[in-house]
Amino acid sequence: MLAMILLSAFEALAVTTVMPTISAEFDGASLYALAFSGPLAVGVVGMVVAGNWSDRTGPRRPVFASVIFFAGGLLVAGLATNMELLVLGRLVSGLGGGGLTVALFVLVARVFPERLHPKVFAAFAAAWVIPSLVGPLVAGVVAETVGWRWVFLGVVVLVILAMGMVVPVMRGFEAVSTGGLWKLSRIVWSVVAACAVLVASLSGQLADRLDGTVVWMLAVAAIVIAVVSLRTLLPPGALLARQGLPTVILLRGLVSGAYFAAETYLPYFFTSQYQLTPALAGLALSFAGLSWAGASWLQGRYSERISDVASIRAGILLVLFALAIVLACSIFALSPVLAIVGWLFAGAGMGAMYPRLSVAMLRLSSVTNQGFNSSALAISDSIGAASSLALTAAIFATAGAASGFSFTACFLLATALALVALAVSGRARS
Repeated sequence: MLAMILLSAFEALAVTTVMPTISAEFDGASLYALAFSGPLAVGVVGMVVAGNWSDRTGPRRPVFASVIFFAGGLLVAGLATNMELLVLGRLVSGLGGGGLTVALFVLVARVFPERLHPKVFAAFAAAWVIPSLVGPLVAGVVAETVGWRWVFLGVVVLVILAMGMVVPVMRGFEAVSTGGLWKLSRIVWSVVAACAVLVASLSGQLADRLDGTVVWMLAVAAIVIAVVSLRTLLPPGALLARQGLPTVILLRGLVSGAYFAAETYLPYFFTSQYQLTPALAGLALSFAGLSWAGASWLQGRYSERISDVASIRAGILLVLFALAIVLACSIFALSPVLAIVGWLFAGAGMGAMYPRLSVAMLRLSSVTNQGFNSSALAISDSIGAASSLALTAAIFATAGAASGFSFTACFLLATALALVALAVSGRARS
């Protein structure tokens, strides 16, 4: 399990680092946001299918199927000859990655006792340490030497090797089946949500043919449809921040949207506004990954002393502090060193609250709905990030790619989402 988490972490961090290079080579600025929000959107379908599948037959088959899609998508991306093919590969890998996330959550719930969950999720975060330390830097060096394609193709080789270790461990897991029926309505609504987010992301491509107001109306309408579809995909009351599990699920989407709306554009911000190399631009992601893993380890070690709500609130405050630093750099053209170092506080904040949100979700779940609740948490995570990235795409499409105002607006959006998360965090108590 840790090997798969490690590879997923490297792929996520590496792609963020090399995407500016890919976008420049393929002249794909209009598809830049879609390359990130698209995989998150279609990942929702994988999450719903894997969650339902895991509740019916156990997590073994969902894991295998998810890995096949994940590796296949990376292969397509690595061999892409244009931005459209690269995005297609990202969509396929996103479908597999979404399913894998949920299947691994169910594995944790069924293999480890509840008292070990904080430590298990801390170990998952620790699996981000090596990728966060060297991933962005290595990806930048690879892009500058042998080419960005090997960032994708190299991960495919490692996934095959990792599956060689996972297969023996997975034997016998099919016996944990709890039965149940396929929830076809949830699968249909997951497709609706994915399509809506994709439409919102693609709206940026129409900026040269449509008025900016129309582009914004299209993006907002699509996001509204995605949010409406969540009524079926999430526990009742999640969109209203109802006490307990619903708020836990909602918070995951809010903090994910806040964090990734900013982090996705940080390398772009550094390369376009400060002319940093991809390797140097990736340092911010490295620092954040390290602090994320460190904070996650601390919350796991002191999980019995620090309440879930306290850990979540502390994490949100740290993210807000980091966003304030990045926002100041964008507005006042301060040294990029401040933003690079400051972003480690955002990583620490996510490390403090992400595992606690996962622990709280499993604690409030039963054996019969672990798959549903795990998929709901992952769906909220993905839709939150994908929706915020769709809005950032509209910002860049209407305000101008790589303009200082566009980056400032993106960071303001992230700050607003984090403030909403802070306001409702107290309702995460069960």
